Amino acid sequence: MDSRTGPQPASPADRVMRHLPYFCRGQVVRGFGRGSKQLGIPTGEHGWVRSLGRGRVREYLCLANFPEQVVDSLPADVSTGIYYGWASVGSGDVHKMVVSIGWNPYYKNTKKSMETHIIHTFKEDFYGEILNVAIVGYLRPEKNFDSLESLISAIQGDIEEAKKRLDLPEHLKLKEDNFFQVPKSKIMNGH
Repeated sequence: MDSRTGPQPASPADRVMRHLPYFCRGQVVRGFGRGSKQLGIPTGEHGWVRSLGRGRVREYLCLANFPEQVVDSLPADVSTGIYYGWASVGSGDVHKMVVSIGWNPYYKNTKKSMETHIIHTFKEDFYGEILNVAIVGYLRPEKNFDSLESLISAIQGDIEEAKKRLDLPEHLKLKEDNFFQVPKSKIMNGH
């Protein structure tokens, strides 16, 4: 509090931090269909296939959209923006992730979304699976970009920054949280 001006309004980062860590889970649903098509990198929208060598191995990077009811359940004062944390599919391993919460102004979305990018390569897609997410930190506010290239550059920078921050001891401990201990009976598609 500043004695000259009275209480100051909470900044977006301050509002966010009082809700973290934030745990949520929901079924993976199909998104807007532009992750690998336009961005060439996963943004949480659909299975992305790449060929590796002569064997043409199909691999899916995590591209997972949460259903509307999960997005609608977020605390009302959580700011839109880019966050980082941990995620698992079903009772599978826990991996680093970045999640965008908001309106994706570059694409002029009319619905708020929560698009998760798990920093891991999967052998198959996982639509219909349960995605478990622990959001542990805030990277930046949501913003518009003047070009697709600047959006892609920002996403790549967000991923690299999240990787670094998640190696900090205070964030690493959340990778082992009981939230990720999903009963084996809940396994779907081998995850």
